[in-house]
Amino acid sequence: MNVNLFTFLTPKSQTFYLNHKSTIRQVLEKLDSHKFSVVPLVDEEGKFVSTISEGDILRYIKNVKNFNISMAESECIANIEKYRPYAPFAINMELKELFRLSLEQNFVPVVDDRGIYIGIVKRKSIINYLYGEKKVINE
Repeated sequence: MNVNLFTFLTPKSQTFYLNHKSTIRQVLEKLDSHKFSVVPLVDEEGKFVSTISEGDILRYIKNVKNFNISMAESECIANIEKYRPYAPFAINMELKELFRLSLEQNFVPVVDDRGIYIGIVKRKSIINYLYGEKKVINE
């Protein structure tokens, strides 16, 4: 079995991500239009910062007294506490760490050796690969 990270990687150009200084409203609009519940956040240099989820935003809205739309248009998501941010996989890590992370996360953000966001590995990609390998072995 000759497998490496690129067997599973969805490149950055084919993923959805946001700037970590986006506003709550910008994030909500993007999450809604793309039907995602968690997205990677990157800085101006393209470095992976964290992830943000719908749940993170909902907890923030719930806990802010008198939250309104003008707050959503001005509040930066960098100020929102991340309940369970997704851990990234660095390309110099062992592949078994990627599999371990995929058990806890729907996708795994992937970074190069400088911390630059280069894409994601979806849990579904790993499962599909393993399912295909099992079919080959059992035939």
